[in-house]
Amino acid sequence: MLNLAKVEVMMNSETLTKQDVVEFLRSANVNPTSQRVEVAYALFSAAAHLSADEIMQRVNAEYPVVSKATVYNTLGLLAQQGLIREVIVEPGKVFYDPNTSAHHHFYDVESGRLEDIPAHSLALPDLPPLPAGVVVERVDVVIRVRRE
Repeated sequence: MLNLAKVEVMMNSETLTKQDVVEFLRSANVNPTSQRVEVAYALFSAAAHLSADEIMQRVNAEYPVVSKATVYNTLGLLAQQGLIREVIVEPGKVFYDPNTSAHHHFYDVESGRLEDIPAHSLALPDLPPLPAGVVVERVDVVIRVRRE
């Protein structure tokens, strides 16, 4: 069985195959339909932050029958299963990140580019007191930048 760490290593070494994606989805209890495999492969093989539209363009370049709804549903399922992260940089602008390790992002508002910031590179002060009965699940920081 594949695990997320192995997929991340393959993404970085450019050896990820569609069969690897099938095995990875199965190991995460996600039914690997052909369309889900195409969507996941487009994202994982890019090893980049992509929007749903960018993923749909990549998928439909070779597999022209995947609808926008299928792309969004698949990305939602992958995010729900913890296989990818949704990074909301502004209302209506969401990127999908195959890197699920702890990290933050720079978002260039002019180019639309999203770049990882290692978690250890950003020191956060103490959080304010939490409401009763809750715990912190994760802290996501998006730093918006532009040219001077």
